[in-house]
Amino acid sequence: MLEFIKETIIWIFALYGFIEVIKSIKYAHTYANLKSDKMYFILAVKNQEDKIEGTVRSLLFRILYGKEDLINNVIIADLDSNDKTLEIAEKLEREYENVIAIDWKECKELIENLNDIK
Repeated sequence: MLEFIKETIIWIFALYGFIEVIKSIKYAHTYANLKSDKMYFILAVKNQEDKIEGTVRSLLFRILYGKEDLINNVIIADLDSNDKTLEIAEKLEREYENVIAIDWKECKELIENLNDIK
């Protein structure tokens, strides 16, 4: 019985380690293009399905056509919306390479780790 408990604990730690590795890979893949010498526009939204697409496209138009040269990327942080806000943000992320759609927890983690980004 003691051997079973020991093996179970080892497997739990191994699984936890594997999950942490997967989270690190996802984080690195998502934020690898962020640079510390750029300016990022973080748009925190909640239940804005009617306005988000027009707002983001307007900002992207200014960025892409040289009217706003200070901003590099637009980060859309969804604050647990109950409507289609996150789906629209993810659609914009697929359309534009300089848009990142994340939930508020990921945004908080991103801001906390911004000093680590080189």
